[in-house]
Amino acid sequence: MLYYASDTANSWLLLWGLASVGNTLGALTNWLLGGFLLRYESHKWFPVSADHRQKAERVFNRYGVWSLLLTWLPVVGDGIALVSGVLRTSIWYFLPLVFIGKAARYALVLWGHYWLFVN
Repeated sequence: MLYYASDTANSWLLLWGLASVGNTLGALTNWLLGGFLLRYESHKWFPVSADHRQKAERVFNRYGVWSLLLTWLPVVGDGIALVSGVLRTSIWYFLPLVFIGKAARYALVLWGHYWLFVN
């Protein structure tokens, strides 16, 4: 993204929008996978133990849907989206909150790039 931000011919607003929407769709994929996750929990090859899943659910329930604003975080963010799918969080909460978090991250990245390199 920063490479394209360095090219003055590109629109920063378009770049911000595409990055935000694309990353939100990636989180939506994790949410959908989480929705199908529990049906395979009893299989031996399943990579997450029931204890770990229950711990993740407790943490998510403690902070509620507002934790979806943190899906922009590396590694942790994918887990938040996955757990919200497991818990069947409404897509009407999921999409706006995830988009806000990811859009804020990209806005800060572009602002930092502008402040450091362009200005």
